[in-house]
Amino acid sequence: MPETPLPALHGTGTAAARAATVADFRHNLDSVRTRIAAACARAGREPASVRLLPVSKTVDEARLRLAYEAGVRDFGENKVQEAAHKAEAMADLAGLRWSVIGHLQTNKAKVVARFADEFQALDSLRVAEVLDRRLQAEGRGLDVLVQVNTSGEDSKFGLAPDEVAPFIRKLPAYPALRVRGLMTLAVFSPDPDRVRPCFVRLRELRGRLRQDAPDGIALDELSMGMSGDFELAIIEGATVVRVGQAIFGPRTTPDSRYWPPGR
Repeated sequence: MPETPLPALHGTGTAAARAATVADFRHNLDSVRTRIAAACARAGREPASVRLLPVSKTVDEARLRLAYEAGVRDFGENKVQEAAHKAEAMADLAGLRWSVIGHLQTNKAKVVARFADEFQALDSLRVAEVLDRRLQAEGRGLDVLVQVNTSGEDSKFGLAPDEVAPFIRKLPAYPALRVRGLMTLAVFSPDPDRVRPCFVRLRELRGRLRQDAPDGIALDELSMGMSGDFELAIIEGATVVRVGQAIFGPRTTPDSRYWPPGR
């Protein structure tokens, strides 16, 4: 990919004003989509090539319903029980899709199998096995992305880049899992020179993996970038950006509750 000047990152705590009305949500969504379009223009891409995944962790049902009225249909959640509770409470709304984007323990796999449309943090064959079994019992399939630890930080889950190829070669054994691509969390920093290499590593890894991916394994998606750095992720090839505070506003709950210590 041609070298593109680094955009200024909005900082590790980027947040819009707290959205409390449908008009607020429309304003924040328009702002994020404008940023997506501008980043795509810089990268020579079409805005339609990037999927916006609003991350709704800690946001209560009443505000999610306002977001729905403003046009949001996809919600990303880190904690399984929180996501399942919201999905059940909002089952009256048509067209909702729920993405689980946080680390999954095997004892929660049966919950994910019942309601989730997407799981973006697969990094364990044991989890793949349990999910597949539960999904087949439910008569469902699940889109999954493999999580890669591109920063090398012990505090993050995900496979090391050199572990991904052998891991993916084993996934056809779990037919209820529809492998769509890769996901990563970049270094949490306002310095683009530290953040960008994480995105470059994921894109280049995807390029190598595509050369001999097993039949039935699609590696089209690159989920990378959050409120403070998604423009940079788009320039480096992101097809999914996970945006929370730039849409919903600041969270009162610390990130440490949702990104616990890794291995």
